Amino acid sequence: MENPTDQPPARWENLPSWLLTQTAGHAHRLVTDGFSSVHARGYYYRLLATLEEFGPASQATLSRRSGIHVSDMVATINELADGDLVDRAPDPSDRRRNIISLTAAGRRQLRRLEKKLAECQDELLAPLSPQERQQLTELLSKLLDHHRRRADAPEEPWR
Repeated sequence: MENPTDQPPARWENLPSWLLTQTAGHAHRLVTDGFSSVHARGYYYRLLATLEEFGPASQATLSRRSGIHVSDMVATINELADGDLVDRAPDPSDRRRNIISLTAAGRRQLRRLEKKLAECQDELLAPLSPQERQQLTELLSKLLDHHRRRADAPEEPWR
């Protein structure tokens, strides 16, 4: 029987990829549990925040802006509309398409979710000083920007 206090082998426990993966798992759990405690999901926050920042939009546009896959977008909109957090109305320029907009109740819910998210961030980053938090955020942003640019760059043909 394995001892649950056994440490993983040193050859991987200090690899940045391992540390990022393990930390990301903890971050995901904290945020998921935090949102769940206020009867919400991460998609709710992403969609409400996208609507507040960019204004009313079609479902397809919201999907691109929020990173929520179109197959999940309809269910998310339905759930938020059932709670009167968003309005859905036919697009005047194309009646086959809906335009989604944020309601006053949706703005209030977004504020609650932002407060809960801030608490989760504080819990995740508890051992770090404010300066270390800023440095970590800058370094993670730099890594993510680099890999996004590489993923978006066209491949060079073999010469």
